[in-house]
Amino acid sequence: MAIARAPAAADTHSFIIGRTELRQDLIVRNRATALAAVLGLERIPGDGRALPSGWHWLYFDPLVSPGNVGTHGRLSRGAFLPDVTSSERTCMAGRITYHAPLPFGIQAEKQSTIKSVRPKLSNAEQTVLVTIRHDIQVAGSLYIEEEQDITFRYPVASGLACPSPILAPDGAQWSEEVMLDPASLFHYSELMSEGCRIHQARHRTCDEDYYTALTIDAQLLATLLQGMAERCRPDAHLLKFKYKVIGVLFTSESFHIAAKEGDDATGLDLWAENWSGDLAMRAKARFVF
Repeated sequence: MAIARAPAAADTHSFIIGRTELRQDLIVRNRATALAAVLGLERIPGDGRALPSGWHWLYFDPLVSPGNVGTHGRLSRGAFLPDVTSSERTCMAGRITYHAPLPFGIQAEKQSTIKSVRPKLSNAEQTVLVTIRHDIQVAGSLYIEEEQDITFRYPVASGLACPSPILAPDGAQWSEEVMLDPASLFHYSELMSEGCRIHQARHRTCDEDYYTALTIDAQLLATLLQGMAERCRPDAHLLKFKYKVIGVLFTSESFHIAAKEGDDATGLDLWAENWSGDLAMRAKARFVF
């Protein structure tokens, strides 16, 4: 595997902190209906008047021409995100607060602000961790606020052992088996526009990272966990959700999403695990009744 040239330690990209981007979108129902079909659902979850939790990721992405798509299938960097060339971009964690459901048929605005940029060097790789704050508003009222941690990773050494997998928690009170094939990921990729181009991702995961199958997108996995959270608490409003990527899931085998009671009645602990019981994502949900 070719090793990308990592930037000098002094190149912190700190000058982009505070950079903002503003996007607008019409929250149309047909995009949500399409996602429901991709996930094998008969209809959009909920009362049908507003987006389910996590489905706001369907919107506000730009339509990208082929000339503006980077080597890893995402929008070329530099205009908003740092211009960290020859690196792999991964959504590693996020924290979301849902102040109100986002209704269908309204014009919404998303303002994104780069909150921090933190370079980190280990024996295996060099990374740049970028935290972005997103505020989604309608007519000046805040509906969703979100922080997203994105990692730009450079491999700087080869032949090192992969980290040992972490076992998923015990004691699941709810559990569902999920199987996503490459076709499902393709359609999800198209719905997400710039979010993850499946044709580019196949080259990266199978050729560059030596995986034997396509990997499941982190935001898709977080969407599934939020759906489970709302099914576990059908009479409550999901107020806060936070997630963190721990491992990798593949399209070559089914996996499980699971949940159990949290520290109190308002919380749930959730996770995704592979068939062997290795943890891929952990999450926490908090509700108001």
